[in-house]
Amino acid sequence: MIQPGSPPPKLADAAAGTLPLLACIALSAVLMVVDHRGELSPRVRAALSLAVEPVWRLAALPGSLWRWADTTLARQQALAEETRLLRRELQLRDAQLARLEAVSRENQRLRDLLGAKADFQLAVQMAGILDVDLDPWRQRIRLDRGRSEGVEVGQAVIDAGGMLGQIIDVSEHGATALLLTDASHSVPVQVVRTGLRLVAVGTGRSDTLRVPNIPQSADVRVGDLLVTSGIGGRFPAGFAVGTVRAVGPDDTRLFLVAEATPAARLDRGQEVLLVMRGEIDPTVGPPVPEAPATSPPPAATAEPSR
Repeated sequence: MIQPGSPPPKLADAAAGTLPLLACIALSAVLMVVDHRGELSPRVRAALSLAVEPVWRLAALPGSLWRWADTTLARQQALAEETRLLRRELQLRDAQLARLEAVSRENQRLRDLLGAKADFQLAVQMAGILDVDLDPWRQRIRLDRGRSEGVEVGQAVIDAGGMLGQIIDVSEHGATALLLTDASHSVPVQVVRTGLRLVAVGTGRSDTLRVPNIPQSADVRVGDLLVTSGIGGRFPAGFAVGTVRAVGPDDTRLFLVAEATPAARLDRGQEVLLVMRGEIDPTVGPPVPEAPATSPPPAATAEPSR
């Protein structure tokens, strides 16, 4: 701005102010021509992009880290949920498998009982065990069959292993059975190998029977099978009672005493069989032996008369 009273600008000073502008215009024209002819700008942009790329990556790093953390966390949550569902399914399968095993064992016990019924060829009635009393002074079980189902005092009770005990008390819909191992119980037995008749008594322990007053001259060995002898008519003959596991002298040294392992499964199972008195199962009978084949007698021939 020219102030009043100042001298007018010289031409040289005005020209000097426009020279930079003209130089910039000329340089721009040259650069445009060179860019058009030699494609300079793409190369410059590529060089600049290469120089700026680390800065760009550094600026984008927080966003990349956030996305990676979010994806990883979501994946971990999905895996944790899948693991929980698989564990739950595994527990369910284990429970179902345990139930199937229990049912299988129950079916096996029932098959054993039915097999025992077929082997003994007697009319029997199945009864369920409601309660078990294995106190040392009271070896008893409570059954779910009673007088209305035909149960009587004195009936023999068996299972798939052999003789279990006898009925001592009957109500309208229940019964109490005294086990062989009760300290007050005794049963006439017979040694299968020799036929020797003895008496087995309970000891109050579910795994032991005692056979006292065996003569010194008697042939009783470890492993001998004891069965009911049928003497007295209370227990049918032929039911397994136990197996001798030890033989030795008694306190008086005059007789021998044996210990036997009960054949019946006193501490397991949920069903027993009640032997019906004086009846034979009509569906299962003893095998009928086949008659030996015999050839017909030769026909008699008359001698010719002379």
